[in-house]
Amino acid sequence: VQLQASGGGLVQAGGSMRLSCAASGRTSGTYAMGWFRQAPGKEREFVAAISSTGASTNFANSVKGRFTITGDNAKNTVHLQMNSLKPEDTAVYYCAADRGYSRIIEGHIDYWGQGTLVTVSS
Repeated sequence: VQLQASGGGLVQAGGSMRLSCAASGRTSGTYAMGWFRQAPGKEREFVAAISSTGASTNFANSVKGRFTITGDNAKNTVHLQMNSLKPEDTAVYYCAADRGYSRIIEGHIDYWGQGTLVTVSS
């Protein structure tokens, strides 16, 4: 499975941005997908996850109420809508996929996409 992330860039604090991740390759199985981020000098951290059916989602406390995650199974794509962005949201965001929804939340990832940089200016 290959994951291609897109949508990063520069945004002012309080603004919005949407990241997308398209999966290709052996996607015939059911995969949960999610997003992680890594800020400069910090470890990679969990941001959000969505189950393969889209019925379940999970968010880090730091983004709850501001970020939403949605999936388009027909297009093997997942989106991360980020609203009310803060400077502390600045990071490289990574798309992830795994057969286990809980595994993504726990950080056990089978497939990683390349990162996309999100910079939030104050």
